[in-house]
Amino acid sequence: MEESNNSSEKGFLLLGFADDPQLERILFVIILLFYILNILGNTAIILVSYLAPILHTPMYFFLSNLSCVDICFTTSVAPQLLVTMNKKEKNMSYGGCVAQLYVAMGLGSSECILLAVMAYDRYAAVCRPLQYITIMHPQLCASLAIIAWLSGLITSLIQCSLTVQLPLCGHRKLDHIVCEVPVLIKLACVDTTINEIELFVASVIFLIVPVSLILVSYGFITKTVLRIKSAAGRRKAFGTCSSHLIVVIIFYGTIIFMYLQPAKSSSKNQGKFVSLFYTIVTPVLNPIIYTLRNKDVKGALRTLVMRNVLVSKNT
Repeated sequence: MEESNNSSEKGFLLLGFADDPQLERILFVIILLFYILNILGNTAIILVSYLAPILHTPMYFFLSNLSCVDICFTTSVAPQLLVTMNKKEKNMSYGGCVAQLYVAMGLGSSECILLAVMAYDRYAAVCRPLQYITIMHPQLCASLAIIAWLSGLITSLIQCSLTVQLPLCGHRKLDHIVCEVPVLIKLACVDTTINEIELFVASVIFLIVPVSLILVSYGFITKTVLRIKSAAGRRKAFGTCSSHLIVVIIFYGTIIFMYLQPAKSSSKNQGKFVSLFYTIVTPVLNPIIYTLRNKDVKGALRTLVMRNVLVSKNT
């Protein structure tokens, strides 16, 4: 009993990239830069979507929710990761690890559902343009956003609660960069078949099903766009949807690799870099892709900046 309680008393050792100090220093600078860009970029999207009347549409409502998820998701990982990388002792308290486990799992799951909801919004906009306002009415948009947030909360409570109950028999060394369910399952000293099955089922629900719905949506979108006779119309439709599709491919591709591989499989540094990608890199790509490829957002930003400049001059 004393040995099994060792992890909860002393916490964990997050090994990360400690065996390569030079790489760790480089990654520290990159992660810090990406975290700052994430906060600035996603906050800008939330503010401009709220302040610019032209962006008061379902697409930007969901994009604001996505930006909020991304800020919270990365914040649940990046600060702790930076602190751990910057000290010799790679300790993380048991409570801190469990908190990170619940928060990151919930927010990551919510993002999976949000991306699927955004694909449905794009399907309605491109394939049912005349009925779009009727289909995507404010009540439905609010309900879909609430479902996305609540589904993440529920799966986190179920999945993480099952994981933290696993006895670790004093094992403290996590050969990873953050506390994640697959990593803790590997650390368990009992049969984890039930946990692995539960993780697989949850991964299918939150990864495979949304990806399938997204691919079906974009199949209909592509079919509709190809019927547009105007080349300019086709470019506009593809431009609007390609941004979302790029984010989907990057996010789901990396997270599926992490969560749908066998829990006991060995992929040492590969798994660490994959986790870095969907927790640190992808949330930064969202504001970059959506703003640089979107005339409405760029126009709204310019209008708000000019308005603030004129107000400051007058005062």
